[in-house]
Parts: sequence; C-alpha cells; structure tokens
Amino acid sequence: MHEQVAGGPTVAERLRGDFEALTRAERQLADALLENYPMLGLESIGAVAAKAGVSMPTVLRMARKLGFAGFPDMQAALRAELQATLSNPIAKHDQWTSGAPEGHILSRFGAAAAENIRQTIQRIDAADFDAAVRLPARPHCHVDVVGGRITRALADYFFTHMQVVRPGVTLIASNANSWPHYVLNMRAGDVLVAFDIRRYEHDIVRLAEMAHEREVKLVLFTDQWGSPAAKGAAHSFHARIEAPSAWDSTVALMTVAEALIAAVETATWATTRERMAKLEELFDRTKLFRKFV
Repeated sequence: MHEQVAGGPTVAERLRGDFEALTRAERQLADALLENYPMLGLESIGAVAAKAGVSMPTVLRMARKLGFAGFPDMQAALRAELQATLSNPIAKHDQWTSGAPEGHILSRFGAAAAENIRQTIQRIDAADFDAAVRLPARPHCHVDVVGGRITRALADYFFTHMQVVRPGVTLIASNANSWPHYVLNMRAGDVLVAFDIRRYEHDIVRLAEMAHEREVKLVLFTDQWGSPAAKGAAHSFHARIEAPSAWDSTVALMTVAEALIAAVETATWATTRERMAKLEELFDRTKLFRKFV
C-alpha cells in the first residue's frame, strides 16, 4: 500500500464543498445525507430517494456531480469511510507501515501534519468561522468545554485560554456520570464546545443531544468524517487527522481551535485586556513565573 500524506475528500466534504452548485432537489438530498451520515447513503438507492423525498434519478445525478461513476461508486466510498472511522490503533499502524516510502519518520509525519492543516483550513468557510466566533464572544452566555479520551487535552487547552478571555467558562469533568449536573445548569443560548474524533464516544454524543434539547449552541471540533454529534451542531469544524502513526494527529484540530481563541480574544479585546492585566498582577503576587529584573 502506498503511503499518502492525506487522503482525498470524503463524501461529506464533497457535499459541503459543492452544495452551492447543486439544484434544489440535490440540496435536499445532500441535507438528508449529511443529517444521517454516512448510514443513509449506505441504503438502497430507492430507500435513499424515498427518505430524502427526491427521485432516484436525482440520487444518480448528484453522485456523478460529486465525481463518482455512479451511486454504487459513492456507496463504496462511504463504506471505506465507515471502516476508517472504526479503525483501532493497531489497524492504523499496519495501514501506514505497509509499503511505507523511505524517509525519516520525522519528515513524513511533518509532511502529513502540514498537509492536514492545509486541507483543513482550505475547507473551512470564513463566514461560518466568524459566526462560530460570535457565539462565545457574547458576554452574557456561559461556555462549557468537553473532550474525549484523547481530545480532552485539546478541551483543557481551549478552556485554559478561554478562561482568560472571558468569565463564565467551565471545563466539564472527565467522569461522564456527572455530566447531567452540568446539563442541569445549561440555559438556552449558552455554548457547548466539544471535541470528538474517530471512534466517536457515546457519552459526548449523548451530552450534545441533551444540550441541544436545552437550546444550547454546539460548536464541534471533529474529523473529516464527522462525529454523530454534528447532527445538532450550530457549527462543525472538520479537521484532517490521518498521519503515519497508530494514533491520529490533532495538529489541524489544534490549529483551528487556536484560531478561534485568537478571534474571540480580538473580538472582546476591550474587556479581555483588562482581565489579562489583572491576571498578570495575580501572577506577580503568587510569584508563579521567574523574572530576571
């Protein structure tokens, strides 16, 4: 197997990227496919058409518009994606090392990470990003942040910075048994920032569903296939995560998260600057950081 820096676009990425070029019926079909992705696309063409409320020729036509030879070709791509989302670290390691090209792992990993960032940023709509920034930039809403087994490190990083930028930010504990307590305090208009990638975690999906029921705005950081939590998200950022490793790379996710932090900081700078100044005074009093003068 020839190692690739990053795979081609997923079916979901093609649907989102080509959405404006689709007809009304095709957009209706695209919405239905994304709403129940990828499972609806794996059903028979008649079932897909019926559930989307379109004709079978519309399904065939859109598959070709997306660059596939036909509907079976699109289904094959969806099956491959589904298999990829279920891959465990052992399978991922074997996939990347089988027939890997020569070259130091540092160079190959760096190339993969750089390409992941490039493709991720290229596929994010600037207007959608700006709209996501406006949610946590609002001063009177509360912001909860949650991550999974691996992505909790990203959630912690996001929380630490956002806690400086604005008040009313909570890092949800890793123990899912306590999550209903956090949901109890969520109000309509609050924001839930969640991180969830391949081997999507049931607890995060359930938390997102409960928050959605309380009219909380979900900002989701996920991978190129998309966590099931995206179904109720106000904004979803899909980052490329594949790398020559048994584990996924979160560099692209971190890049988007840091960009969002920087954008919120800029949007709220008048108050954020005051908070930073007061925080620096507190650091000085605790002598947390070493100073040479």
